[in-house]
Amino acid sequence: MAAMELDKIISLSGLPILAFLLGSIPWGLVIARRITAIDIRKQGSGNIGATNVGRLAGIRLGLLTLILDIFKGSVSVYLAMIVVGTGWQWSEGYISFVALAVFLGHLYPVYLKFNNGGKGVATALGCFFIISPGASAIIIVIFFLTAWASKRISVGSLIGSAALPAVVCWVTDSIAFCLCALTVAVLIFIRHRENIKRLLSGTEPPFRSKPPC
Repeated sequence: MAAMELDKIISLSGLPILAFLLGSIPWGLVIARRITAIDIRKQGSGNIGATNVGRLAGIRLGLLTLILDIFKGSVSVYLAMIVVGTGWQWSEGYISFVALAVFLGHLYPVYLKFNNGGKGVATALGCFFIISPGASAIIIVIFFLTAWASKRISVGSLIGSAALPAVVCWVTDSIAFCLCALTVAVLIFIRHRENIKRLLSGTEPPFRSKPPC
């Protein structure tokens, strides 16, 4: 029994570190370099996320980057749910902590010396798809409607992120998940500050055009 409890303690303490390391994998950079030899940090918006990969390396590689970035968040949160099981009063808090760990890993990747991280939208979606599929479905609809109406991915990302805390609170009724969603939303807005400046000045490019360098 003591050994089992020790194993669980090790798992609980080690998973956030593993999640951060998993979140740090810069899939966009790896894919673009391996397949096209493009360093996406030096072209387009300079971001390692799916949008910049799609602009510079093509829609297919952009979609592959999107899927892998979503997967980082989903697998980390899923593992957290397996580790904590049911009945522990801090389960939701721990799951939220792991979700933030993988999300922060994507924003500040250790493999890139904590620089040149992504904006976190896809990884956050992966996290909340496991935490609350219902809330994620609502956010996806909001994202697509606003991105389609504006012809800009950044607008969909910002509006979807702004709605995330309210939707998660409404669907889950969990204080821990609400705070996690609020933290994620604030950080996504911070990472989109250049996009916000361009949107306000009217210079933010639509998805299919090349962004200003």
